[in-house]
Amino acid sequence: MSDAQRRATADGELARLVADGDRLALSELYTRHSGPCFGLARRVLADRVLAEEVVQEVFLRLWRRPERFDTTRGSMRSFLFAQIHGRSVDLLRAETARRAREQREAFRSPTIDVDLERAVAELSEGEAVRRALADLSDGERGAIELAYFGGHTYREVAVLLELPEGTVKSRIRSGLLRLRAALIDAGVNE
Repeated sequence: MSDAQRRATADGELARLVADGDRLALSELYTRHSGPCFGLARRVLADRVLAEEVVQEVFLRLWRRPERFDTTRGSMRSFLFAQIHGRSVDLLRAETARRAREQREAFRSPTIDVDLERAVAELSEGEAVRRALADLSDGERGAIELAYFGGHTYREVAVLLELPEGTVKSRIRSGLLRLRAALIDAGVNE
């Protein structure tokens, strides 16, 4: 059968050819109906990848069991739509059930959230740094804040504070040494 003849063949006859193992007949059915089938699956699932998988699965089922299509019960498109819709709804139900199981499991088994632990530790360390900074002299704290929190160079800090660059470097160095000692005393890791 030529391509032109295949394109002109009715869906029922193509289904019969599929039952005889004609791959080109399946290809013609796919060409005719995969677009609308994909549109339906996409609307139901709201996920492009899952919709593509459903369409492929339904056409694979048609290839494996073409006798399931009965021309007396309706058109090929309505048969495919029913298959697409049913499989899409099954996937949605399975996904909903999986999420519900995971939520029940999460409530049953108390686990320590590593991210929560890390966040609490960081808050604790941040508080220790703030306390240690508060214990520095105004000159040391100001120079460190401008250099480390403000992102300024030693020269820029010196200009901002109207101090010699050497004085700024000394204040930052002595302030950092005092900060380090205070944080070690507070038990904060280096």
